[in-house]
Amino acid sequence: MTDLKQLAQEIFPDELVSHFPVRVLDLPYGAGKFALITMDNGFDHTKPTTFGPAGLAELGAALDQVEELAAAGTVVAAGVTGKPFIFAVGADLKGVGVIRERDQALAIGRAGHDAFRRLRNLPVPTFAFYNGAAMGGGVEIGLACTYRTISSAVPALSLPECFLGLVPGWGGCTLLPNLVGPEKAISVVIENALNQNKQLNGKKAFDLGIADVLLDPADFLAESLRWTARVVKGEIVVERADFDRGAGWDAAVAAGRALADSKVHGASPAPYRALDIIDAARSGDVDAGFALEDEALADLIMGDELRAGLYSFDLIQKRAKRPAGAPDRALARPVTKVGVVGAGLMASQLALLFARRLGVPVVLTDIDQERVDKGVAYVHDELDKQLLRGRLSQDSANRYKALISGSLSKDAFADADFVIEAVFEEMSVKQQVFAEVEAVVSPECILATNTSSLSITEMASKLAHPERVVGFHFFNPVAVLPLLEVVRAEQTDDASLATAFGVAKQLKKTAVLVKDAPAFVVNRILTRFLGEVLASVDEGTPIEVADKALEPLGLPMSPMVLLELVGPAIAAHVSGTLHTAFPDRFGVSPNLERVVKAGKRSFMTWTASGTQEVDPEVAALLEVGSTPLTSDQVRDRALAALAQEIRLMLDEGVVQAAQDIDLCMITGAGWPFHLGGITPYLDRTGVSEKTTGRRFLDPGVASV
Repeated sequence: MTDLKQLAQEIFPDELVSHFPVRVLDLPYGAGKFALITMDNGFDHTKPTTFGPAGLAELGAALDQVEELAAAGTVVAAGVTGKPFIFAVGADLKGVGVIRERDQALAIGRAGHDAFRRLRNLPVPTFAFYNGAAMGGGVEIGLACTYRTISSAVPALSLPECFLGLVPGWGGCTLLPNLVGPEKAISVVIENALNQNKQLNGKKAFDLGIADVLLDPADFLAESLRWTARVVKGEIVVERADFDRGAGWDAAVAAGRALADSKVHGASPAPYRALDIIDAARSGDVDAGFALEDEALADLIMGDELRAGLYSFDLIQKRAKRPAGAPDRALARPVTKVGVVGAGLMASQLALLFARRLGVPVVLTDIDQERVDKGVAYVHDELDKQLLRGRLSQDSANRYKALISGSLSKDAFADADFVIEAVFEEMSVKQQVFAEVEAVVSPECILATNTSSLSITEMASKLAHPERVVGFHFFNPVAVLPLLEVVRAEQTDDASLATAFGVAKQLKKTAVLVKDAPAFVVNRILTRFLGEVLASVDEGTPIEVADKALEPLGLPMSPMVLLELVGPAIAAHVSGTLHTAFPDRFGVSPNLERVVKAGKRSFMTWTASGTQEVDPEVAALLEVGSTPLTSDQVRDRALAALAQEIRLMLDEGVVQAAQDIDLCMITGAGWPFHLGGITPYLDRTGVSEKTTGRRFLDPGVASV
């Protein structure tokens, strides 16, 4: 047994300790007495209950009581539940991040197993009442019980460990496949985790078989106790399915490996370790499975991928909520009406977002009635889709539709507090739009631009009030990608910037303050990255070789898929903007220009089997050199270029710190948590020091 109190003092003296009081309740129907452990750290739902070493010691003390009650015949069953709205969310990640020795990591794994095994081995049946959010070890303590109830109001249940660079290491990889089967377990452990930590709600968890009964939240505990009583009395018998532990199990694990390959391309060890344990779980030997989980936890906790994942998690949970460099929130002005210039796809997405999040009137304008009508119709159609999916009530859909209107005249913006343009990416067009808007709005009305690469300062230069112009650069699709680059031009004042950040918060976007520099952050980095790959193609590297060169990073998409998503014409436009600004580092690929001129959407084409191959029509267009590179050379070249560009951006003050670069890449480009964005990877692989002479982050930040 692990000495938990000593471990707590050694590695985590500041732990927010969870408590586990035991109550003895009378079960209904005369079924007998029930020992209920309530997991509670003493705070409300904004500080979820976690398991650190001192907390696990308290859980052990609670189980001492329950064991005595069960041994004496005082209780006929026992169970665990959580405080209001929260069941439990697993290990305290702050404690994981400070572990310095493998023996400590191994001890943490064993401590969780020791506690949960005691619950599993009680001489009476045990019950988990999933009353609220449950993640990681919170799900796993429930899996250690004999039976589980779940509230239909549970908003989030998951095993997110592989998302962070860990495995579900307190029973998740061993117990879950034996409860629901390997396919469903892999869906939860691998697929959901690697799909940006997708959550299950109560009903979906029940449908998967994680819980035995779905109950109404209004009297969830009382209903759980009634169901428990009927189980104890034998009136309800829960049947457990068995599974094909041969070829069927093999097929499920093989499919899981293919899924992990498609997501991380071997770049993160965690999902593969999880699959190894799930594979071994077919034996039904729980102790052997727990031992494998312990070893995997110890190895992964001492790996840099997990530390990068925890760094990413900290960026999302903390830095994203307190944007570095943002002005005092008190300076922000209220926004009671929004104008959107343009009614195309991006403008319509923005109108929908503003209406839903701000709940204020939104008016779109465009150059003819057909475009205006099309934009408004798009918003209405999207709201109808949400209604059909059950994500909106009829009343809500009607209310949002009533907020959206269209106009041919910018006079409709007269009483707007915030106007954003989403028109053609050309400076003269945007300057004209802003001049027309300024003529009808108040001097305090914010003028925002969704430009992806143009100078905000130049855009505002001909206005009477340039101080109220801000960059407000969204990423497509607007509803999916969280990042919002908030750009401060040379004359933008604090009140306008504070208002922009206030609006960003209402929109529930991750806002990062960015200097008015060409292409800002994400587009500048991706254009440099893509430019090096295309340059290698121009020089003679086969497209397939260049496209697969970055696979070891486990990026969300290959360079050619990224190019298809962005669109060759837009990529060429941004490349041209950056070439004008930095001709020594940014080129414009002649072959990319040929592809654009030919009207092609990509260098690649999709086959009937869902794989990609070089489009023969594109191949015929290309004019290439005779100095091909290997995949390793392409990767080295691209990574060195990234390191150089990021160092220059930090030296120029484009953002406050390297952490903001990583936050932008994670939330705006979907770069993996296990990389920590990009700078931890460049540090870890030595590219930073080799290229720029120094690291981006201090040793121990995003690394062991």
